[in-house]
Amino acid sequence: MRAFVVGGAVRDALLGLPVKDRDWVVVGETAEAMLARGFRPVGRDFPVFLHPQTQEEYALARTERKSGRGYTGFVCHASPEVRLEEDLLRRDLTINAIARAADGQLIDPYGGVADLEARVFRHVSPAFAEDPVRILRVARFAARFDAFVVAPETLALMRSMVDGGEVDHLVAERVWQEISRGLMEAAPSRMIRVLRDCGALQRILPEIDRLFGIPQPEKHHPEIDTGEHVLMVIDHAARTHQPLTVRWACLLHDLGKGTTPADILPHHYGHEARSERMARQVSDRLKAPTDCRDLAEMVAREHGILGQFDILRPETVVKVLERCDVLRRPERFGLMLDAAACDYHGRGGTRPPDWAPGVQWRAAQQAICQIDAGAIARACTDKTRIPAQIHAARVAAIKALRKESGRSDA
Repeated sequence: MRAFVVGGAVRDALLGLPVKDRDWVVVGETAEAMLARGFRPVGRDFPVFLHPQTQEEYALARTERKSGRGYTGFVCHASPEVRLEEDLLRRDLTINAIARAADGQLIDPYGGVADLEARVFRHVSPAFAEDPVRILRVARFAARFDAFVVAPETLALMRSMVDGGEVDHLVAERVWQEISRGLMEAAPSRMIRVLRDCGALQRILPEIDRLFGIPQPEKHHPEIDTGEHVLMVIDHAARTHQPLTVRWACLLHDLGKGTTPADILPHHYGHEARSERMARQVSDRLKAPTDCRDLAEMVAREHGILGQFDILRPETVVKVLERCDVLRRPERFGLMLDAAACDYHGRGGTRPPDWAPGVQWRAAQQAICQIDAGAIARACTDKTRIPAQIHAARVAAIKALRKESGRSDA
């Protein structure tokens, strides 16, 4: 059996990166022959099999023909006559169209090794334009391989795909899959920049695209541009190894600034409420997981007030904690503070290494979580007064915390 390792495993090995999974292409075989060797079929649209021992994927060499719009409109043809070079021709980028034989020999018919050395993303053939998911993949690769650039001709092809409406046929699940994976890479801002450069961001995430060119007060945002600020925030989230929920919330936290009336710019009064509503709409449209959607809404709504801990009345501090359901969802509250810290650090100028309000909010969280609500309820003779009594005890705990820190709220 003539089998070749292909795609990401070859690419990453040549870059000196760890290889996690290997995919194989089999040339000159039939599905019946694979079954006879004990391979287990798993491919739904074309012949893919799992190796009986290693469980690695082996696909029969195949060609593809476009038959409709979007990324699902393909007819695949696999047969013993399909050559390896024909299979590699249908792949997206030259750096992913390199194969390695069993003896270690590289098969590189489209210049992938040279593009690896030059750090260039280049499409293999005009067939790239037939699958709009490839635009998202190139953007995701840009977030992962931050030293690479998109070849001018490939970027031009991506723009023509956007202009031709191919991106409009992407389903929400595939958009979310690629965007979420890109956010988890080392430089997620590069994904957004590539999508914006080819015009796809305006189609996929117009709420983000609208933020570029929107000014903010220079006193608090030396970078001024709201879109640039968001990119700095998600990159800080990546540098601090935040989970996907936090990175998604960071991406969406300032959406409301894109709808600020022009006559009040660069100020954005009340943008938090607009951001919350828009974060929910974007999350629902892309079918983001519930935990990502909920945290994004909460961060969008609360991030403005979180930095004001020192000037908030104890009653307001308690209202924020209660509104964020801190007793039942303490972990989520902590993630919100992590996102707010990324918002603080993700801007121009120099910043102290620690975001002081984060420490203060966590102390306040701990203070009200130590209150024995059950004991208060048992001691209360008027059961209708139980919520008010518990709330009052929480306010008293915050006042005591403030007194311990040397501040009086009298």
